[in-house]
Amino acid sequence: MGIRAWPPNEQPREKLIQQGVRSLSDAELIALVFGSGIAGIDAVALARGLLARTGSLRGLLAADRESCCRLRGVGLARWCRLQAALEVARRHYQEPLRSRPLLEAPQHTAAFLVAQLRDRPYEVFCCLHLDSRHRLIAFDELFRGTIDGASVHPREVVRQALAHNAAAVIFAHNHPSGIAEASQADELITRRLRDALALLDIRVLDHFIVGDGACLSFAERGLL
Repeated sequence: MGIRAWPPNEQPREKLIQQGVRSLSDAELIALVFGSGIAGIDAVALARGLLARTGSLRGLLAADRESCCRLRGVGLARWCRLQAALEVARRHYQEPLRSRPLLEAPQHTAAFLVAQLRDRPYEVFCCLHLDSRHRLIAFDELFRGTIDGASVHPREVVRQALAHNAAAVIFAHNHPSGIAEASQADELITRRLRDALALLDIRVLDHFIVGDGACLSFAERGLL
């Protein structure tokens, strides 16, 4: 029986309209993103099966293209829909950073960085370039790989900061292990970058390490 034959208050779209989007299960949300099921399987049942096979909503959204497209009922078009929905959420978190000083609402910065970096399978070193009022100018992914003195190049960090005419910066990188703790290498490269940028009167306001849904702030830990 297709979803249209269900009682109206059980159909995902009608349920959303009547009860609000928070009333929907993960499977119902994915069903709305897909818009339809496949032969013999309605969209909600399809979504439930995908969530079961990937372990969670996060597991489904974080799956790479090749592995996701191997799942029955997904394919390239639906993988693109999932990626688009995820990117909409990421950009939603970014908008408040452009309209107010980041230091006034550090929780927005942390939420944005978690959304951007939490599920990367490799380490990524990023920089938030800020204007003189500490509002976001640009968010750049600068380096990939192990974060140490050999892989993060101060010259390139300085070049990008100057290109954006940044008055201040915030660094961020993720730990794929999920543990948001600073290593000696993290502390060393942060000090090197801080000292290099200080010569140009560009302040390093913070360095965030993103773990499994959590952020460590160098500023809060007194590591800057």
